[in-house]
Amino acid sequence: MAKPAYKPQFLLLIGIFLCFFTGKSSQFGLETDEFWLNEEDSEVNMVQSRRDSSRHCDFTSGKWVYDPSYPLYDSNCPYLSTAVSCQKNGRPDSDYQKWKWKPHACSIPGFDALKYLAKMRRKRIMLVGDSIMRNQWESLVCLVQGVVPMGRKKVTYNGLSMAFHALDFETSIEFSWAPLLVELKKGPENKRILHLDLIEDNARYWRGADVLVFDSAHWWTHSEQWSSWDYYMEGKSVYKVMNPMIAYEKGLTTWAKWIDLNIDPRRTRVIFRSMSPRHSRENGWKCYKQRTPLAFFSHQHVPEQLVVLKEVLRRMRFPVYLQDITTMSALRRDGHPSVYRRAMGQEERQHSKDFSSDCSHWCLPGVPDSWNEMLSALL
Repeated sequence: MAKPAYKPQFLLLIGIFLCFFTGKSSQFGLETDEFWLNEEDSEVNMVQSRRDSSRHCDFTSGKWVYDPSYPLYDSNCPYLSTAVSCQKNGRPDSDYQKWKWKPHACSIPGFDALKYLAKMRRKRIMLVGDSIMRNQWESLVCLVQGVVPMGRKKVTYNGLSMAFHALDFETSIEFSWAPLLVELKKGPENKRILHLDLIEDNARYWRGADVLVFDSAHWWTHSEQWSSWDYYMEGKSVYKVMNPMIAYEKGLTTWAKWIDLNIDPRRTRVIFRSMSPRHSRENGWKCYKQRTPLAFFSHQHVPEQLVVLKEVLRRMRFPVYLQDITTMSALRRDGHPSVYRRAMGQEERQHSKDFSSDCSHWCLPGVPDSWNEMLSALL
């Protein structure tokens, strides 16, 4: 069969149409990126933030490589809390500070504090969640504070929230305490009631942020001894017992509905960071005296919380980006404070190592710095 012959006039019309279409892409649902992206961002393949993209860099698949240029800031950063200041608390080794996460199929650009603050000029970055998220907040503040002159930075506190302000950039990096996202309130007889369908008391602080980063997992799976509530409540129904993953799904669904109804994707980026793994006695791991990352897993375990979270995000209209740090962090049993969560004598430390090791939070500088390098690449 003969090939059709196209007239030059027809080809010219096609060319005009293509120029018009690409020039007007913002009218075809792509205007969101105008607030954030430029040509330079193609280095980190920002299309990963779109859930329906077939092209992306898989940040979750990689390995930890030793990098003598690390850490990215001094362990004397004034914004570190005592519990994660492992060097000050007497930890004798420091190699845990010198590991960089390297994805197999791409690279994460090194953290450039000035570039980050310039990109975030006149923006509010808010990290919302539990003490592990505060761990990440302290890391991010320490990553940027060194390039901000004295007198041009400050930290403010407002109840359970805190904010670092880079005044010359009109940028704030904030932390908002909401470990369950939904509301935990006192009821009759001082009983603690977890309201699975209420969130506004916490969410009112999130309005107006340009970047929202959430986490919520650990508090949902505390043992009965450490549970933060006495009853669940949904609508007018009260429950003494509920499957933790069902409760978690209900709480996340309340959060998802709030995001869908109240946040404008043209203005605000929303990221949900997956759960940070524990390396504790309960699951056969101990972090005391661990000095190097694991190279691989003999078998990979996917936490139930991550399965539930992915399903809730899948049902949302809002394009939330899932920052999956679970697997990469599970390789780092060397990165926890262990017995170095506070300063103490050698004899006291020797007797406490089996009972008081913190294998949940992270020494800083350390693993959360890599989470923030990834976050910077995404933004």
